[in-house]
Order: sequence, then structure tokens, then C-alpha cells
Amino acid sequence: MNLNPLLQALGLQEDAAQALAVDLRTQIDALQTQLREAELRLEHLAITRTTIIGLADRIPAQTVAPTGSLELPEHQDHPRMLSVFNDTTGPLRARDICQALDFELLPKHVECTRAKMKCLVTLGILTGAEPGTFSKKQ
Repeated sequence: MNLNPLLQALGLQEDAAQALAVDLRTQIDALQTQLREAELRLEHLAITRTTIIGLADRIPAQTVAPTGSLELPEHQDHPRMLSVFNDTTGPLRARDICQALDFELLPKHVECTRAKMKCLVTLGILTGAEPGTFSKKQ
């Protein structure tokens, strides 16, 4: 019995299987590289999420009321400050607001009031008419 044709056929199958194994290893390497990149991206996103959550309590809350206007951040002075603007027609300074609200005219009170008014400008409720003055947005 001549085994050469059988061994040649077996050799061809071994070569084909070897080529397939090399091709699959190449694909596995490429997939492992893609997997490492995806896992690294996930790590970066997790770090970003953690950072944002850590900073979330530093960002002033802005919510939209059902009417579409911005609600005031929760602070007891904001409605009182706006009522002062409702009672006047022209622009006001932080010092004017302090006087109207019976705050002591100490620099710390004036600066705190100015900061609150700037917050209301950022929210689009007040406008900075001229440097240092504020008026209600029309």
C-alpha cells in the first residue's frame, strides 16, 4: 500500500489548519488591542463621571419652571432683592439694595449682595446696566 498520497493530503490539511491558526491568532491580537483601548476608554469615562459628581455640588442649581423661566436658586435674599427692583424703575447698586433691605453698610455685606446680584445676572433675571449697576431684565 502506498501512503504518499494519503500523507500529502494530510500535509495539505495540516498546512491549511496552520494557516487558519495563524490568521485567527492575528485576529485575536487585533481584538485584544481593541479590547484594551475600549477598557481604557471606560476607565477614563469612569474618572470623568467621578470628577463631575464631585463637582456637582459646586455648580449653582438651575431648574426650569413649567412656564419656561428659570427658578431662583434657593436663597432667602433673592426674592427680597427682586422685590426692591420691582419697586424702582432705574438701575441699582449693591449698596442701594443693602440700604433697602436694612443691611449694615459694611463692605462684606455690600460685596455679598453684589455677588448675589451677579448670580441673578448669570441666570438672566437681572442685567448689568453699567459697571456696578444692575437692573431688572425687561
